[in-house]
Amino acid sequence: MNIALNERLLQGLEWLYGEERFLLLAIIAAALVLDWITGIAALHKGKGQASDYGWHGVLRTLFLLLLPAFSNMLDSMLGMPGLFFYAVSIGIIYKLWQSVTNNAIHAGWERWIPGIVIQHIEEELRAKSGEELFVKTNRNPDRDKGLDRQPPL
Repeated sequence: MNIALNERLLQGLEWLYGEERFLLLAIIAAALVLDWITGIAALHKGKGQASDYGWHGVLRTLFLLLLPAFSNMLDSMLGMPGLFFYAVSIGIIYKLWQSVTNNAIHAGWERWIPGIVIQHIEEELRAKSGEELFVKTNRNPDRDKGLDRQPPL
């Protein structure tokens, strides 16, 4: 009986998302779980946005899980080989990566995030928080431009 139920579930997921796309869906699911974990940690630290969690968070999660299914249906209707599905899925993963990083910084976990990751999404973090990024990275703008070097004697 469990085998039949698992088969039906698998067929339903393949119909929604397409065949052999479970790795990408697993990545999205893992990113969603990380987003929830870091978001709740940031909220408890007092720097999160409570409105993003609770029912709003559940609805956002459902939206992010159903958007690739909708994209797959568009691909099927237009006879595309997954163009919309992959574009939307990769976009979702990227936005979740930004959210996870932002939440982790607000939770006080920035020391575990490589500086290059923070630099890559720094502009998005500033836009989302509406303030200057408070994380100290290993960047030194003067050093990066070579302005901290002493002139030759």
